[in-house]
Amino acid sequence: MNHPGLSTSVDLGLDTFGDMTITEDGTAESYPQVLRNVVAQAVLADQVGVDAFGVGEHHRRDFAVSAPDVVLAGIATRTERIRLGSAVTVLSSDDPIRVFERFATIDALSGGRAEVTLGRGSFVESFPLFGFDLAQYEDLFAEKLDLFSALLAEGPVTWQGRLRPPLTDQHVYPKTTDGLRVWIAVGGSPESVVRAAEYRIPLMLAIIGGPAQRFAPYVELYRNAGEQLGNPPLPIGVHSPGHIADTDEQARDQLREHWTASRNKIGSERGWPPAQRGDFEREIEEGALYVGAPETVAQKIAATVRSLGIDRFDLKYSNGQLPHGYSMRAIELYGTEVIPRVRELLT
Repeated sequence: MNHPGLSTSVDLGLDTFGDMTITEDGTAESYPQVLRNVVAQAVLADQVGVDAFGVGEHHRRDFAVSAPDVVLAGIATRTERIRLGSAVTVLSSDDPIRVFERFATIDALSGGRAEVTLGRGSFVESFPLFGFDLAQYEDLFAEKLDLFSALLAEGPVTWQGRLRPPLTDQHVYPKTTDGLRVWIAVGGSPESVVRAAEYRIPLMLAIIGGPAQRFAPYVELYRNAGEQLGNPPLPIGVHSPGHIADTDEQARDQLREHWTASRNKIGSERGWPPAQRGDFEREIEEGALYVGAPETVAQKIAATVRSLGIDRFDLKYSNGQLPHGYSMRAIELYGTEVIPRVRELLT
């Protein structure tokens, strides 16, 4: 792990949301098959030297993973070295104690390789599903994060909030050997950046559109807030989408229709206009899509690491219905060619 502001070393991970995919001949995969594919992808990532593997949480038809901790527990028993985390855990609609217990269990099964990334979630299906009021979106996350942070010392917890009963000298099990790694995911709210610093939790920036450099003020805000609070230097990571193939043209051709369909589906739910001609290429050339041959992707990752001075970069390699076989090749290239090249560029 490098010191803030430097970029001589960086951890390089992969993230997936378990998107519902098709085969290369266009046949839709089943939910069980997609989940088994995610495990196979993590096993390959472990074998080719990827540093970390994150699994997202969603509760909607276009994603297979609603219980990332269960998937990660399965992966833990089939991998040896890769760190295993969520991308993200929607803390607002979960119970902080249960989240801690589940990831402490993954930490035990994996020999200390678990990490959890906490977030509010960009999708809100879990709120009505589990009986939470969207009007309390902010309050739920703030209070549950406060409780979760109190659990990290792994001692007796005495805590009181407004939205759940208080705790008095309660222990939570299992205990971990060396503590649980935690990140807070932020999509662009200055208040969320400062809150991460206040709790002394590393920051994971979700940069899914536009140039990475526009997030430089958030990096500076986090570090300045940490200094004012007397924090030790804490890691900062970036999560961004992309795809790798043997050539730039192949990578673009494989991803284009799946990126466009996924972007338009989500956009229709959120009131965005449809993707325009050239948007896909523009995001590759100037924005947050890391797409191309290994050298192209490595150069862009290294540029982001340098410009923001980050400690971690996670590539979200799953994109819409992109076939499993394409993702497996992308993972292989990421581990065997992109990661060594990024480290060479940063040395």
